[in-house]
Amino acid sequence: MQKSVRYNEGHALYLALLARKEGTKRGYLSKKTAETNRWHEKWFALYQNVLFYFEGEQSARPAGMYMLEGCNCERVPAPKGCAAGSAKDAALEKQHYFTVLFGHEGQKPLELRCEDEVDGDEWVEAIHQASYSDILIEREVLMQKYIHLVQIVETEKIAANQLRHQLEDQDTEIERLKSEIIALNKTKERMRPYQGNQEDEDPDIKKIKKVQSFMRGWLCRRKWKTIVQDYICSPHAESMRKRNQIVFNMVEAESEYVHQLYVLVNCFLRPLRMAASSKKPPISHDDVSSIFLNSETIMFLHEIFHQGLKARIANWPTLILADLFDILLPMLNIYQEFVRNHQYSLQVLANCKQNRDFDKLLKQYEANPACEGRMLETFLTYPMFQIPRYIITLHELLAHTPHEHVERKSLEFAKSKLEELSRVMHDEVSDTENIRKNLAIERTIVEGCDILLDTSQTFIRQGSLIQVPSVERGKLSKVRLGSLSLKKEGERQCFLFTKHFLICTRSSGGKLHLLKTGGVLSLIECTLIEETDVS
Repeated sequence: MQKSVRYNEGHALYLALLARKEGTKRGYLSKKTAETNRWHEKWFALYQNVLFYFEGEQSARPAGMYMLEGCNCERVPAPKGCAAGSAKDAALEKQHYFTVLFGHEGQKPLELRCEDEVDGDEWVEAIHQASYSDILIEREVLMQKYIHLVQIVETEKIAANQLRHQLEDQDTEIERLKSEIIALNKTKERMRPYQGNQEDEDPDIKKIKKVQSFMRGWLCRRKWKTIVQDYICSPHAESMRKRNQIVFNMVEAESEYVHQLYVLVNCFLRPLRMAASSKKPPISHDDVSSIFLNSETIMFLHEIFHQGLKARIANWPTLILADLFDILLPMLNIYQEFVRNHQYSLQVLANCKQNRDFDKLLKQYEANPACEGRMLETFLTYPMFQIPRYIITLHELLAHTPHEHVERKSLEFAKSKLEELSRVMHDEVSDTENIRKNLAIERTIVEGCDILLDTSQTFIRQGSLIQVPSVERGKLSKVRLGSLSLKKEGERQCFLFTKHFLICTRSSGGKLHLLKTGGVLSLIECTLIEETDVS
């Protein structure tokens, strides 16, 4: 016996109240009853994916409600009975009809009509968009934008703080210059009595002073020219030129990386997310999340970092980068999750490609000119090399940064943090790959092998070996090992781990079986003896 569905009436009344006040679409519509096929005018209110109808606009309790999740709404022509010549039939013929088809079986379509064509189009469009899954997708997109804007606001706050400090320094400099001007004016006032006497000087003395002034200026310019040329040819200037070139190359590389992330998100992630929400999805939302994980967040992070780099280039030749890395470093932990998930994401993508519809759709996305002939796997691999690229760039930057430079300590700190993060990610990837390799071997053995479930068991190598018969005093022993007699040699499939050695036989069907005797050998207290005399 099928049980009835329970719902909270108080919650339904609360949603009805929200629909009356904040509904997406509200107004009078005529509803056709399924029992009598008569039309009754009701006041409807649409809230998210629930459609309420009331006896009138002032009614407090709803007369009924419909769940619109997964439904389809379309315009329909007027019924054939409305073609008669009476005034009433003519009025009915001017009505605009539309039908709501529900996605689940057992519920009859909801037939509605209204007098205004524009009103009818608005109702059809509003019912089309009344989907909770679409609201969730829109909420996720808005949340990502919100995180992006919060990060931009934080960056702007830091920039505003720096500008405030600069303004304070400039105010101090202005006050100092004002004091110097006052002092110069006082000196000028004291020198005025002597200027009257200079006007009465001999013309020859004036000519001599002009020549002396000219010579002093020429000597000063020559000295400064020599100083500038010596500096241009100095090792310090050459080091600064190389340092600036490294920064310019880093900006170009960052711009290219942001473009690659943009193509990954806009040409693959977002279209596949929309395809997963279609009626016949070629891929599920879980698979999309497993393949791309936090790629969109990584793109937002590097867009902010790239904007900061371009702002620093605008202030050339003063290139201060340490504060940008101070902002970037705490956020680079998102790469740990991406790198840890990378191998699994490629496996999920390979499994999804077995679906012909998905493979065809993916080839259409890869044919986009923005992809430049590159496959999705290529774009998923780019973030794997970004942390090592930053480490190499900082290493080259430090090689051309003087020890007394203001950014030296900050850049060394950023490099050490990136190297530490790179080691952690490498260790996590190695452990994850080792566990997956052990589980893959365990699944190939028909009987299974519990020792491979030990996470400390590290895979070394595998291959085929020939097991020779045991020799005892010149005679072959009569002991049997597995399904093959030791009177003849037998090929074995062997797997070497840090703690155990597995010996398997391969059946005619290609399946692996552990030897019943001696199939699992412990290497903890064993001794390896190399026999030189094989006869």
